[in-house]
Order: sequence, then C-alpha cells, then structure tokens
Amino acid sequence: MIKFGTGGFRAIIAEDFTRENLEILSLALARIIKRDNKENIPVVIGYDRRFLSDMASKWMACVFAAEGIKVNHIDFDAPTPLIMYEVKRENAAYGIAITASHNPAEYNGVKVFTSGGRDATEEVTKDIEDQISLISKSDIKTMDYEKALASGLITVINPQNNYIDSILKNIDSESIKNKNLKILLDPMYGVSKTTLQTILLTCRCNVDVIHDRHDTLFGGRLPSPNSSTLTHLSQLVVQGGYDLGIATDGDADRIGLIDSSGRFIHPNDILVLLYYYLHEYKGWRGDVVRNIATTHCLDKMAEAFGEHCHEVPVGFKHISSKMIEKNALIGGESSGGLTVRGHIQGKDGVYAGSLLVEMISVIGKPLNDILKDIHDKYGDFYMEEFDCRMTVEHKQKLHNLLFNEKQVPEFPWKIEKTSYLDGCKVYFKNGGWIICRFSGTEPVLRIFSEMSCYEDSVKAIDIFRKFLSL
Repeated sequence: MIKFGTGGFRAIIAEDFTRENLEILSLALARIIKRDNKENIPVVIGYDRRFLSDMASKWMACVFAAEGIKVNHIDFDAPTPLIMYEVKRENAAYGIAITASHNPAEYNGVKVFTSGGRDATEEVTKDIEDQISLISKSDIKTMDYEKALASGLITVINPQNNYIDSILKNIDSESIKNKNLKILLDPMYGVSKTTLQTILLTCRCNVDVIHDRHDTLFGGRLPSPNSSTLTHLSQLVVQGGYDLGIATDGDADRIGLIDSSGRFIHPNDILVLLYYYLHEYKGWRGDVVRNIATTHCLDKMAEAFGEHCHEVPVGFKHISSKMIEKNALIGGESSGGLTVRGHIQGKDGVYAGSLLVEMISVIGKPLNDILKDIHDKYGDFYMEEFDCRMTVEHKQKLHNLLFNEKQVPEFPWKIEKTSYLDGCKVYFKNGGWIICRFSGTEPVLRIFSEMSCYEDSVKAIDIFRKFLSL
C-alpha cells in the first residue's frame, strides 16, 4: 500500500514502509521522468535521522541508477528544507526526502518535491500512484550502490554551506550581532543542529544545544515541537536565563518557540509575529496564506495592511501553490510550518528560527510585549485543539455523519456558514470558528476551535466532542 497524504507517503516501518515498496515508488517516478523526457536531470535524494532513512535513500537511488537516471545523493542527516533548497538551486525536476517529519518513531516515509523545491501537488502524487498500480515486483531492477558511484550515476553531494549562506544573505546579521543573545536550541534528536547552530553562531549568538544525539526513538517522545513536548526546553530556558528557546521537529521543517519567561509560543502566534515583523519593520509587502485550521488573526492583519488572507486546505503543497499564484509574502499552518517569499517554496524551521532571532534583535522587546502590541491592535484569538486516535470502522462512522449526512451540533453562537473544503468547518458570526477533520498522515481525528476568549474555544470543542461521542 503506497498512498500519499497531506505530507507525502508515510507508513509504519516493516508494514508498508518496506524496501520493496520504496523500490516500487522509485520505479514509478523513474517511469514518469522518462515519459516526460527529463531523464538527463539528476534526482536529488536526502534523508533524516529516522530508523532506516539512510539505507532507504540508497535503495531508492539504486533503482534510479538502474534506470539510467542520475542521482545527487545528500549522504548525511539533512534537514528537509535543505533538500528542497538543493532541488531549487540545481533546477532539478524532482527531489526526495526520506522522512516522516513529526510522526511517531515507528513511522518513516517519503516526501517528493518538484521543480523549484516545492512539495509535489496532488496531481503529481496521483500520477505516481497510477504508475505504482502498473508495477509488479518482477519489474524492479537495481544497481549496486558502489558500482553506481563509480559509474557516475550516483554522485554524493554536500549542499550544506550553500543552504546556510542563502539564509545568512536573507537575514539582518548585523542587528543580531549587536544584541549578544543567548539561545537554547532543541533539535528534538533531529537534524537542525548543524545548520541552525552555525547560522546563530555566525551572528555571534551564544548557543547551547540539548537533545542532539542520534536517537531514532526521539528520546521516547513525539518529535513535534508543541507545548507538551517542550516542557524540558521551557524549564532550561528559565533556569539558564536564555533570551529564546528554539525547537525544530524531526526533519526541521517545523518550529517551536519558548520565550525568555518559559512560555510556549503557539505556532499561530509565530506566524502572526513574522507577518507583522516582515510587513511593519522590514517593509515587505504581500498577502498571507494559511490553511483552514490556522488563526484568523492573519485575516485581520492582512485587512489592516491592505492585503488579503487566502484560506487553503491542510497540506503545505496547497500553501505553496497559493503563494506562487498570489505572490504572497508569507504562508503557514498552526502546526509550526511556514515559508517566506524569496526562500524555498516549502516550510523551513531553520529559516523561521533565524528570522525570529532577527525580529527580537531589531524590535528590542520581549516576545510577550510584541504579541501584546499585536493583539491590542487586532484583537484576541484563542485556539484550543483536540486529537483522537481511532479505528478504521470508527473513522468511517464519523466520516458518514459529518460528510455524507452533513450533520453538525447545535452551538450557542449564530452560524455564518459551514465549509467542507477540507473537513467540516463552522464559521460563527462573532468571528470564531471550529473545524473537525481527519489527519492525512495518521489515523487521527482533529478538532480545532478559535474564539475571542479561551473558555468559548474549550466550550465549542466540548460540544463537538459530545456530538461525536468522543
């Protein structure tokens, strides 16, 4: 079973994430490359620190080599945004990252990138799935890795310096140097240490690092930077008197933030902070793109800036596509992924962290004070979230209730409209909203609600949970 979700193909190791499936996926993409007469352009392949990621990258590379398609292999633990950057820099037609991003340790997966270093669209992944359906195990040919190296069909590359330099060119290093900031970095046993630490040290920050050893179990926790997984970082930031704590997920495309007081900064607020900073302090102009489960504070800000906020389904490929279409300034999601115009066309926790350090250096205020200024201007927005893992049978039952029968609970607030763009989203006339949708990467039902007061957000989710008997 090889099916692409919102974040690529992800599966449990030794169930559907197997050598045979990865070789089939490689052959499917190789056939597409040949069909489209792009076999003379190397495929860029890299991997993160998950179990089997390094071997999986070689399995896939050896299939391309056997098909006569050259591979540029990033043969070290690399951030996904670095791989995307290299696809863009080389003007490659395709790139591959072996990663399951923030999923639990038993998962691994494959992200496919297309020209410009952007996430593959649904049309591309559907094309790959269609090709997969035509392939049998006997169709697979593979070449020995060392022989492929010797023949030049596989070339080992290291684009790390180019990637780091590209970020340094896009940030105000001098302003950061003048602040002598003390930063605590938590890669969450992932791959951001070398790149982000190098950038911050170049800007004369004092940088300490925790949780940086190679641990395929991610220290027994989910490699996702959220309030529950960053409690240790929060404690250490306060104890050590750090100006900022920065965390990135397993493949470094998402970011988490702890301010100097130990407070977790919600990814919604990170997006709001950066849009505000880029527009009001750097003078950059443009629309903003968010997914349907991300704060509407961005809508208020965009309106005040004379810009527009565009809502898209969950999946960063939708954000990238809309940003290109509208030449938007920034785009992101409430799970910590964001991108800024002029960099790569995908989320990058390393670049986001660098920009946030620049922001506190330039503005010269604690994050809490900056956020207070923003909410004083644009209002308060409180989000509450609820996740529930479930069986296939339970998922089908709820799917029928929500999307076939299109039933929603009775709420104490007047409803403006209901959308089924991605999940079931109810917009209230008071500006609040609630959405219920199934994850595209895990067997999980997710509910998000945002209201002008925290109690109403909690109440809205409780109403939906009772309605769904969760």
